[in-house]
Amino acid sequence: MAARKRATSVASTSTTAKPPTTTETQPKTTEAPIAPSKAGQILKVSVIFFLVPYLYLILYHYNIEAELKRSILINALLSSAGFFLTLIMIPVASKYVLRRNLFGFDINKKGTPQGSVKVPESLGIAVGIVFLVLAILFQYFNFTSDSNWLVEYNAALASVCFMILLGFVDDVLDVPWRVKLLLPSIAALPLLMAYAGHTTIIIPKPLVHYLGLEVLDLGWIYKLYMWLLAIFCTNSINIHAGLNGLEVGQTVVIASAILIHNVMQIGVSSDPEYKQAHAFSIYLVQPLLATSLALLSYNWYPSSVFVGDTYTYFAGMTMAVAGILGHFSETLLIFFLPQVLNFLLSLPQLSGYIPCPRHRLPRFDPRTGLLTGTNDGTLVNLFLRKFGRMSEKSLCIYLLVFQAICCCFCFMLRWFLTGWYK
Repeated sequence: MAARKRATSVASTSTTAKPPTTTETQPKTTEAPIAPSKAGQILKVSVIFFLVPYLYLILYHYNIEAELKRSILINALLSSAGFFLTLIMIPVASKYVLRRNLFGFDINKKGTPQGSVKVPESLGIAVGIVFLVLAILFQYFNFTSDSNWLVEYNAALASVCFMILLGFVDDVLDVPWRVKLLLPSIAALPLLMAYAGHTTIIIPKPLVHYLGLEVLDLGWIYKLYMWLLAIFCTNSINIHAGLNGLEVGQTVVIASAILIHNVMQIGVSSDPEYKQAHAFSIYLVQPLLATSLALLSYNWYPSSVFVGDTYTYFAGMTMAVAGILGHFSETLLIFFLPQVLNFLLSLPQLSGYIPCPRHRLPRFDPRTGLLTGTNDGTLVNLFLRKFGRMSEKSLCIYLLVFQAICCCFCFMLRWFLTGWYK
């Protein structure tokens, strides 16, 4: 999308040059190892701000059934293993993508030594592969062959897998942004075709008196809504980008909020079906969070790898699937409040009403190392215009704090409206 940082890719290889006919004629390539991960820093922050309160809610605060708690903890252990596996896979995958000239230059460091470094692109493929392996292995511990949830679980994985494939194709072929908008609509088809849940919505209590009913069956309109939600979530992560760590960071914050929300709903509900729906969401989001934290340890400022559209599509689709099958799409949209704002700011350019450059990034001053906002319609540039020039790392932290504030606002809103709205 417009905020991509890749400046060179497979497409930069000459299309007229003949490929070598033997392996002996291929030049030997040597790549410098990528910078060490920042896993220690990432783990410290994660433990303090998420892991401790999350485990407290599961193990002590709420009285969760033993069988359900067991499944959540098994999934958490598998996800933890996925964190370390992803840490190992990313340097290996980086070597292979560099050999295929799938790399980029960091535009926000142009004019500095870091701006001339070839950064491996599309490392979301490593995260996606680990995620799928974990999700498939988890079926052995939780689902039986006659489980009611198994069909939808496999359909969810099919949509995520489809999205990873299409995202990687986009990274390699660099398709136009108008085509990018269509990719999630294709990937969401397995989920829509296999969806067997309810298509009803609960009417807000203030409107019951006027409508005369408490529950409304939307039928095919509900599936259309699911389809549009999947398209929005996937593309909104993709266009709210352009800074080291921003794409993965926003996913980590939203995924953390989703997990806490699911545990809270399991803890206060007495409906087994409702609990299972939220547990289903946890089974998908825990491995997403764990693998994303591993990627963030390489993608945080200064990035040693770029995530590519492969990751943004994968992360957006996974959270959309979790929200749809967990039946909390309204809450999910509030978690996505910064992405909604960024989308609204982007509409004039995305629609063609205002010229849309390839990279809608801030201007970087190599002398000071600071970014200056442009008139492009992105939340990144809006923050710079409102708060002044700042470094890329500081700007990313500001945006992630704003993301966290929006998630906290969602929890507060639900608390205030409980019992009055629904």
